[in-house]
Amino acid sequence: MATRKKTPEAPPRPGSRAAIAASPVLQQYQSAVQLVQQGKYEKALAALEKLLPNAPIELAERCRMYIATCRKQLDQGGLKFQNPGEQYDYAISQLNAGFFEEAATELKAIISSHPSADYAYYGLAILDSITGRAQDCLDHLAQAIEINPKNRLQARSDNDFQSMVDDPRFTELLYPEVVEG
Repeated sequence: MATRKKTPEAPPRPGSRAAIAASPVLQQYQSAVQLVQQGKYEKALAALEKLLPNAPIELAERCRMYIATCRKQLDQGGLKFQNPGEQYDYAISQLNAGFFEEAATELKAIISSHPSADYAYYGLAILDSITGRAQDCLDHLAQAIEINPKNRLQARSDNDFQSMVDDPRFTELLYPEVVEG
């Protein structure tokens, strides 16, 4: 009986999720994020800046957000944002890193200077959902939808609202046509 030789598995396609997951780039990114979470901003900043030029597009955006986070933490006088979008990116990086109070502060600052910034209300709704504040989540999401009705569609498929899925008020907010009809 002849035994068949196993053909070696082909390496994952460059840029594919499998390639990214198997790459040292992802490991370096995860190490850098750990440094941010530990408050080692100088080391994290150096690691992220070194990683950024070779990072796949999926990681590059996250690297930029964490770089902004590190720079703000290292800047004694506080980071001055060029525009509300940059401030929002920073707030979301804080949210992703688990710095909920900092994220809330930045999102509220955007709203105080730009009351029609629907994305900031949406960000607060996500923060409220993640931290278990259902009524605040509903209030902020309703405000985001009132300013920009497209937020209703986005929220329907946003996994960050997972904790709200079983709340009938959330369903009514996202699917008013079912309630009215």
